[in-house]
Amino acid sequence: MEPNSADNDWSNTCESKPAAAAESTHVGIASRALAIWLVILVAENLHGITRGIFLVPHVGQFRSSQIGVFTGSIIIQAVAVVFVRWIGATRPAQLLVVGLIWLCLTLAFEVLFGRFVIGASWERLATDYNVLEGGLLPFGMVVLLLSPLIAALRP
Repeated sequence: MEPNSADNDWSNTCESKPAAAAESTHVGIASRALAIWLVILVAENLHGITRGIFLVPHVGQFRSSQIGVFTGSIIIQAVAVVFVRWIGATRPAQLLVVGLIWLCLTLAFEVLFGRFVIGASWERLATDYNVLEGGLLPFGMVVLLLSPLIAALRP
């Protein structure tokens, strides 16, 4: 006796569910979020090098950093749009957690790399975050936090 097609469809669906569920586990989402943060890290470092070569000589370091918040936000959003579905986060809370992971990793990287590799002072590190003195990086960090959620809204 041959199973009917409805039985086959049901069994195929059941068999594929564990694999699909494994794809969207918290650990899977977090590990893919980490992988994409590394993509963002490379893209932002190339962005910073490019700004240093082409923009800093014309407008200075501080103004270049201000401009970089906007161009960097575009880069981050583009990366999020390309990879948000692959990450596997589908609910708004999951997407915000991905953004929070990116934000925490970025802040940790900036402090650790800036302070202990480049040797920047705490005052220098804080300059880009001081909105009252023209630092715009807090706005870029908000974009970073929200970029997975914004990217997931596209059709």
